[in-house]
Amino acid sequence: MIRKLWDFGWGLYKKHEEGFNYLIFGFLAFVLNYILYFVFADALSMHYMVATVLSWVLTVVFAYWTNRTFVFKSQNKAAASVVREFVSFIGARVATEVLEIVLMYLMVDVLTINDKISKLVCQTIVILANYVLSKIWIFKKDSGGSGD
Repeated sequence: MIRKLWDFGWGLYKKHEEGFNYLIFGFLAFVLNYILYFVFADALSMHYMVATVLSWVLTVVFAYWTNRTFVFKSQNKAAASVVREFVSFIGARVATEVLEIVLMYLMVDVLTINDKISKLVCQTIVILANYVLSKIWIFKKDSGGSGD
């Protein structure tokens, strides 16, 4: 019984490995971002915008490594391909960070929603946007077989 349950669970994981890994590492990035935000905003008494940007910078480095290595399993080895991938990743993350900053401003300053609740909502939107951008643009599989 336990073996069948394990086999079922493992088969389900392998069938949807990329999605599961993105959820796992996305969750870890979310937790890291949220913890860093609390450290910067509360423990170090930084303005929420500064805390948002600093937590993003540290989290994006973690996210690039985990997305490249564990989620999309990039096979790009040539320096030019890795640089293109990294620049694309950073560009997409900058775009979603701008989105987060605008949303945080609207939610906290305009709508006067608690900054912690706003951060939770913003991070959910950003994680979804980051997956879509990573999947269709940054770590897309090369159908041409160039084997970077």
